[in-house]
Amino acid sequence: MGNGAFRLLKPSDADQALVLYNELTVGPPAESTAGFSVVLDHPGTQVLGVFAGADLAAMVTLHLLPNVLWNGRPYGLIENVVTRASHQQRGFGRQVMQGAIDAAWAANAYKIMLMTGQGRGATGFYESLGFSSKDKFAMVMRRD
Repeated sequence: MGNGAFRLLKPSDADQALVLYNELTVGPPAESTAGFSVVLDHPGTQVLGVFAGADLAAMVTLHLLPNVLWNGRPYGLIENVVTRASHQQRGFGRQVMQGAIDAAWAANAYKIMLMTGQGRGATGFYESLGFSSKDKFAMVMRRD
């Protein structure tokens, strides 16, 4: 379970990445590969994926952001965790998340943060990976 090919995504993966982005339930539809290129080109940002054969099964975006209070050491911010519906419950989400965690620790991050929607039912999944909500309270402001 969850032993697909793990790697950084590249521009040639854009079409498959758009399929997964559009399986997320929040945000406007991803209609162009241009936005994917902007994310891939952003310093400190990685989009990691796991493939089941030729299919992109799961992906996650990891942002590494420096913090002055930690002498410039980064913290990791995880976004857009998604497993293709046809590949769910097979360990690919766990595999891609573990890859992002490993990448953050390898970059000397002092913490990794993520937020999940209150109604998504993913809290137990993230807790099983070692995440906890006991230290922080997340808040969001969205622009219309």
